[in-house]
Amino acid sequence: MAAAIAERFRLLAEPTRLRLLDLLADGERSVGSLAGELGCTQANVSKHLALLADAGLVERRRQGLHGYYRVCDPAVFALCDQVCETLRRHADARAAALREPA
Repeated sequence: MAAAIAERFRLLAEPTRLRLLDLLADGERSVGSLAGELGCTQANVSKHLALLADAGLVERRRQGLHGYYRVCDPAVFALCDQVCETLRRHADARAAALREPA
């Protein structure tokens, strides 16, 4: 189980994949529109999306020559929210410690 958890975190440790998930939070998007918004090539975006799909975080569907993706495991957003909240609390505590007189 530890290896599976580590693999999930490794998958989510890539900033481009986190940005893709963020863009997919609003619903289904095409590879082309995601690539344009990220400033990446379609090949690069497709590679990242394929990894997310293989992990069961996103689903893909084809329509003609186009691929469309959507998040199929919304738990990923709860996980990201928890990590962000922890980072905020840590940053706030560090900032407060720096403001304290020596």
